[in-house]
Amino acid sequence: MNPELELKAETSEAVEIHRRDGGLLLRYVYRPETLADEAPRPYAHPVNTLAGEQLTNFRPNDHRWHHGLSFTINCLGGFNFWGGATYRRDEGYRFRADHGCQRHVVWRERTAYRLAHALEWRVGATGELLLHEERALVLAVISPTVWTLRWTAILRNVAPRTLDLGQYDSNQGLAGSHYTGLQFRGARDLLDDHGDDGIGIRAEGGLEGESAVHGAAAGWMEWHGQKDGSQRRVRIRFANPAGPLHWFVRRHNPLAALPFQYARDLPLAAGAALNLDHTLTFSDE
Repeated sequence: MNPELELKAETSEAVEIHRRDGGLLLRYVYRPETLADEAPRPYAHPVNTLAGEQLTNFRPNDHRWHHGLSFTINCLGGFNFWGGATYRRDEGYRFRADHGCQRHVVWRERTAYRLAHALEWRVGATGELLLHEERALVLAVISPTVWTLRWTAILRNVAPRTLDLGQYDSNQGLAGSHYTGLQFRGARDLLDDHGDDGIGIRAEGGLEGESAVHGAAAGWMEWHGQKDGSQRRVRIRFANPAGPLHWFVRRHNPLAALPFQYARDLPLAAGAALNLDHTLTFSDE
């Protein structure tokens, strides 16, 4: 029998969804208190399997602006909504006062199986409003060992100009740096393979390993991992139902990003909207 879910904890900053028997599935922080140069945005952390294995990492020491599972845009209208240092072709990486932030506006729905809210994307230094977003996180328990999270977003340009959406590969020529969109920073032990061929990264089309999957176009990618302590095997599938995208993936600092554009910046005209729809599947094996 599949476990049921309940909205068990609510505060003015976060909501928690648990298995009805008490196990935490995820905590969604919708009013974060992270630093301005981390591009504050709502995030889910921890994200756990149904057996309670923690899958995400928050503010790791190598990149403190990696916030569990969150959605962001590396470069939006010339501003940094990803966090950390900003890269420029002629200057390299430097910390600049150019970060953006996402602000919760209002809940549309808040249940154990659906979290939907409106957000504003603003320039941190000036408060200028660039995007309005309608976001939904939809949870479904598939079996006693598998659950899914569907993450959808409608982003509308409310600025009086076209906004270029991109990353440092597409607009600064930094090869391979197409990290943007939905990002998942994983727990450090997930892909520590210790010589085990069953642990690693795979993708649609028979692709295997970081070098094969990174930058490749595929409809889905999977992480096959193992947790310390329990020794339990876990699997995460990242999928883009609308079709293939060019994945960004790192194994040693476990990171997956689902970039909605790749070789060129995506111009979003004033009043236009971008629709995104991703599904993540979390399995205990």
